Amino acid sequence: MEILKSIEDVRSWRALHQEVAFVPTMGNLHAGHLSLVKRAQEASKNVIVSIFVNPLQFGEGEDLDSYPRTLDADMEKLIDAGVSALFLPTAEILYEDDPFIIQPPQSLIADLCGKDRPGHFEGVATVVAKFFNIVEPTYACFGKKDYQQLRVIESMVSALNFDIKIIPVAIERADEGLALSSRNGYLSNKERAQALLLSQTLLAMKSEIEGLSKDQKIVTNSYQALEVKMTALLQAGGFIVDYLTIRAQKTLKKALAQDKDLVILVAAKVGKTRLLDNVELNI
Repeated sequence: MEILKSIEDVRSWRALHQEVAFVPTMGNLHAGHLSLVKRAQEASKNVIVSIFVNPLQFGEGEDLDSYPRTLDADMEKLIDAGVSALFLPTAEILYEDDPFIIQPPQSLIADLCGKDRPGHFEGVATVVAKFFNIVEPTYACFGKKDYQQLRVIESMVSALNFDIKIIPVAIERADEGLALSSRNGYLSNKERAQALLLSQTLLAMKSEIEGLSKDQKIVTNSYQALEVKMTALLQAGGFIVDYLTIRAQKTLKKALAQDKDLVILVAAKVGKTRLLDNVELNI
């Protein structure tokens, strides 16, 4: 595995390959990240991974300084996985003192995580656009756990005419159903057990929606009533719920009775740890 630390290094490496697949990460790699790598390897034999904790996507009071950094262990995992190259930029390499910020459309970021994390998706879009211009990947893999992020990136690729195929990758879960996340390491044993209620709630909502659809009982307020009921269940289980909502997959707008491709999205805190999860369904 080649270690690339400058933009020039990446461009020299890229010039040697007709096509490449790219996996951007913030490190502290787990099986979820490695599933992205595996999917990238299915698309191309030349896979480049980046590790960069992006300061632009952290808001005031968020965990930038404490975000887990495990570079040596990460490199071992990537070598074992057969990754071709690893890009390790610094903020000084990527950003000027007054960086140029990309503004995604408000229709995609004003709600959900964008509402609670102002500036977050601007930071995500900016760093991903820079990586795309530096790496010039043929393919780029992003996990579905960060569902809103995936939609923002897909929109940016279309709007800015990047010649890149975005490959969405399914959520990787622990045996008991918890969506894998770097932030799971913050959970105590008690909180981890408590967190299992998230995926269980999503699956229960999916089952209920499928039942309503089968019986042709979905009406205008069906989804709102289900959201209220299941939010109360999570709150009773000790969660601070940022949102639990049923949306149209492509637009992330609130689901209507006639929508067929849905996603149930949740963001909630257990203790001090904010967790994301979602489940898609087609009715």
